Parts: sequence; structure tokens; C-alpha cells
Amino acid sequence: MGRPEVPADHVVVVGGGLAGSEAAWQVARLGVPVRLYEMRPKRGTVVHRTDRLAELVCSNSLGGASVDTPAGVLKEEMRRLGSLVIEAADRSSVPAGAALAVDRELFSGWITERVSAHPLIEVIREEVEQVPEPGDGVVIVATGPLTSDALATSLGRLTGEEFLAFYDAAAPIVTAESVDQSRGFWASRYDKGTPDYLNLPIDRPQYEIFVRALAEAEQHAGHIPDELKFFEGCVPVEELARRGPDTLRYGPMRPVGLRDPATGRLPYAVVQLRKEDREGRLLNLVGFQTRLKWGEQARIFRMIPGLEQAEFVRFGVVHRNTFVKSPRLLHPTGQMRSHPRILLAGLIVGVEGYVESAAAGLLAGLNAARLVRGEPPLVLPVETMMGALWHYVTTARAEDFQPINAAFGLLPPPDEPARGKKERRAAQARRALAVIDRVAEEVRRWTADAPVPLGGMGPRS
Repeated sequence: MGRPEVPADHVVVVGGGLAGSEAAWQVARLGVPVRLYEMRPKRGTVVHRTDRLAELVCSNSLGGASVDTPAGVLKEEMRRLGSLVIEAADRSSVPAGAALAVDRELFSGWITERVSAHPLIEVIREEVEQVPEPGDGVVIVATGPLTSDALATSLGRLTGEEFLAFYDAAAPIVTAESVDQSRGFWASRYDKGTPDYLNLPIDRPQYEIFVRALAEAEQHAGHIPDELKFFEGCVPVEELARRGPDTLRYGPMRPVGLRDPATGRLPYAVVQLRKEDREGRLLNLVGFQTRLKWGEQARIFRMIPGLEQAEFVRFGVVHRNTFVKSPRLLHPTGQMRSHPRILLAGLIVGVEGYVESAAAGLLAGLNAARLVRGEPPLVLPVETMMGALWHYVTTARAEDFQPINAAFGLLPPPDEPARGKKERRAAQARRALAVIDRVAEEVRRWTADAPVPLGGMGPRS
């Protein structure tokens, strides 16, 4: 399908990932019909394995769960606004210490079921190659980091701006039964929360051999240019190894806060594994995003004590992330400056992370429905984490614009006196949630006159 039609008084959402699924759900909540286009399974990608909506292709962690973290504040804001993605995450969560991690099969399955069953949402399994012309309707482009070349070209023509691209990397997953867990210990850093991470200690000689092997390993070439622009939170582990012998020890292999009960001391370095599924049958190598060839991954990662017999369920992969120069192109409502009935959402706007992507979809969905209903779009207050993210991506310096995670540094200083970073962040979090409560009350009033009863969110999977 080249360019689908947009019926009057409808919203067309292009892309069935986290942002697209969240956007479609929010549009339908406000009583506006939605056509949600997802190209899978007719056309797959290098990282997706299923045809489900909102499939998680990298880690199964959605970041910190507590409101003393920026990711936790963002999730709580979305929860209070009625986010489908956060509802799904809460229902499919697995133990992960202070983080919110999910069983990815339950997570995407639940979202697919809810979206597909909604009477105002039509899911269409076709590839969209050109940005639809909204006419009297509204369009949301939420195609994410794997936007097809054809659609990217169409959007580029529409915006008149050059796209930026960076590469993201996913970590391997191994079976728990193939790991010699007697070589490690279960704990969370500084004993915070429950002991949900398997920590495999590495001594100095083992570490030095491992780092040298990583730095010298053969990696996938393919279409990847020599000079890559990695988001700093997702730099491949072999790239970190090349930056210096101690980079990994101060990064994903840092032993801080992880005292080995067998020795009573901090290890020289440590590899953390986190549960991927509810039953704990699968484990993710935390922070080990990689673009090594699969044979090299098996050889080198089996050098880690406890992983000598590791069975790999998924090897690390690399994929392209595409995003636009949002400071030049978008209003903080998600609307394009030059085409206000076209909105962008998800990673394509320059946010980074699962929850940030879904948050962009949430706002785009609410505003698309508002536009169809002839009502003014919502601009979220900058005192909220969602509002601060949108403020950043639409006002940052466009020339060197890079993707951003939720961060306390994006929020204005607290209104009340605060001593120290911890107290300041706590005050910012309290204010953010107080402000979002007022927004949530307004959204509830908008949904009160929806023509289709909202009903419950279904039983727990």
C-alpha cells in the first residue's frame, strides 16, 4: 500500500509499536475512530520476531520503578493518565529489583488483544510507503527507529529536513539452566529492593583477557558505516572495551554495591544477568548490547565465569534508529509546524527508551483526537516529566540534536527549598505528580462523553 486514505473524522496511525499502540488507544478513549497500520507480518524487520503489536525488541526492562528515578516519575505520570503500555507492564511484570521489567510475551500479547478488540480501532496489516494526506482527519506517524526507506523518504520530502540516524544495539539472552549459578550470587546493587540480579564475579586476569578479546573481536559490517553515532546509553560492549581497559569496569561491569558473599569483598568486575520472563527461564546480559558476529558472541561471552556452557536464545543485534530534527519540525503538542494535522510520536521524535516512546504516543493520541473533535491540543506543563521531554525535543539546539531519556535535569528547579540532590529530586517528583493529577482530571472529563463505553481493561493475563 502506498498512501492510505484518511476518512473524515478519523485518525490514521502508522506503526504498531509502543508509541503507535498507545496513540491508537488514547484516540479511541476519546471516542474517535482509528485505523492502525502495521506492516508485520507481511514485511518483517531485522529485530522483530513476531507480528504482535508493541513487541519489545531490546531489553525487557522499562527502567526504574520508583518515583525517586526519572523513569519512575514518567511511568507514574503515564499511569495516572491511563496509559495502555504502563497498564500492560504492570500486569506482565517480572522481578527486577528497583526496575519495572516485563515478560515480553505477556506484555505484547496483552496489548495486541486489547487494541485489536476495541470497537473503534481497526488494525490493518499493510505497509505504508507514503505519509497519508490527513484531509479532514488526522495522521500520526509512529514508525519508530526502523522506519522503512520508502516512508522515511516520503517524510523527508514532507519536512524538507535531513534525517539523522544512529545505531542501537540489543543484548543477548541465555537460558537460565545453562548458566552455572554456583559461580555467582543473586543481589541488587547496594541490596536495594529484592535480589533480582545474578551477579557473576570476574577477577583481574579474567577481566583483562575478556576485554582484550572483546576489543579484537570480529563484528558485523553489513550496511553499518565506519563512524557510528551511538546513543551513549546503548553503546555496544565491544565499543566500550576499545575505549580503554577500565571503561567496562566503570560501566556495565562495575562492581560497586555488589559485595560477593563468598569473599566478603567487592569483585574486580561483575556481569549482571536479569530475568527475561516470569518463570525465570531466560536471562539477559545486562548492558551487553553488541554488534559482534554471532559466533564471536558465543565464543567471547562463554569466557565469563558461569557462562562456559551458556545456551543463547537470542544473540545481540544492531539496528538503525531514525529520528527527525524535532526542534525545527514539531510543536510541543507533537504536531508538525508545517502540517498541523500530522503528528509524530515515538523514537522518531528524538526521545530514547521504551517508556519515553510510549509517552510520546500518549500525548500524540490525545491531541489527534482533540483535533478531530475541533478542540485545542494539549501542551503538557514543563513541570511534568512528559512535558519536560516534549519541551526539550522541540526547543533544543537542532544542529547537534540527539535523543534524550527522561531526566531530572530536564525539569525546572523545585518551587520549595531543597538541600542536596536527593531532596531536590524528591521535590521535583512531588510537583510533577501534583501537576499531572490536574491534567489527568481534565483528560477524564474529555473521555466522559466518548460515544463508546470505555469499560474495564480486562482480566490480568
